[in-house]
Amino acid sequence: MKTKLLIASRNQKKKKELQQILSGLNFELLSLDDLPPLPEVEEDGTTFAENAIKKAVTVARQTGLLALADDSGLVVDALQGAPGVFSARYSDPEANDEKNNRKLLLAMQDIPDADRSARFVCVIALAEPDGQVQTVQGICEGRIDKVLKGSAGFGYDPLFIPDGFEESFAQLDPSIKNTISHRGQALEFIKPVLEKINMGGENC
Repeated sequence: MKTKLLIASRNQKKKKELQQILSGLNFELLSLDDLPPLPEVEEDGTTFAENAIKKAVTVARQTGLLALADDSGLVVDALQGAPGVFSARYSDPEANDEKNNRKLLLAMQDIPDADRSARFVCVIALAEPDGQVQTVQGICEGRIDKVLKGSAGFGYDPLFIPDGFEESFAQLDPSIKNTISHRGQALEFIKPVLEKINMGGENC
């Protein structure tokens, strides 16, 4: 029987991305939508790590399952690190991708090409029901484009051009994006921990 691994997210696009990157591991991946409703975890941390740990530990304790949570965001140098931990709700509390991207374009409209550097950051927390937790971090450097490009991906993908590419995250083939992305890097770092758990070794 496969070990159940709960992805602490209701974002189906994120679940699909995680499934692609974690393919080959002997886990049954579940998302929050596969379980009875749970209380929302308020992401009130000041860092990506704080939010990821809170989500993973809370959900693991509530469900009794091994839980993986990530907190990711876009850090723009010209905006003093914004939107940062507020990436998902950058435009307003009821934000969506379209409104967030529109606000980012407006905030960056007078920023010259040389100063449009940015990076995606992802912190993944893996928690056991007893509260043990381990974190890893992935970073992808790049820049913010002046127009939306591509229709794949989600979030700020249409505006983010990773270093070494001319295409946005939303234009790249998922296999390429998953190799270089912040989330892809973080998941590669967490894979050995998951493999050890699956082999009956020490937990987090």
